[in-house]
Amino acid sequence: MPKAAWEDLDVYFDTDDFAVAVTLQLQDKTERQINAIFDDPYLNAELGEYEFDTNRPRLTCKESDLASVTRGDKVVIGSITYDVLSGPQSDGTGLAMLELAKQ
Repeated sequence: MPKAAWEDLDVYFDTDDFAVAVTLQLQDKTERQINAIFDDPYLNAELGEYEFDTNRPRLTCKESDLASVTRGDKVVIGSITYDVLSGPQSDGTGLAMLELAKQ
């Protein structure tokens, strides 16, 4: 039985649309290429009377593409390398997000 259109997650990660090619560099020295959606939103946070500005880079992709990715791995997007700050955070739909920090 063919998959319904919404079940084919590859449709969302076409590099002709929103996705970018990403290299995952795992701590065991293996590398793999995936397509993902990169986002680097601005964050203005307050802590009592203190306020600070920062960004929160993150990567959204298929959960299956993030198998064995853990905190401490690296993500390379173009010529910029990011540290993975957390394990994959699944959203329950087959997608997952990684929190990143620019090196």
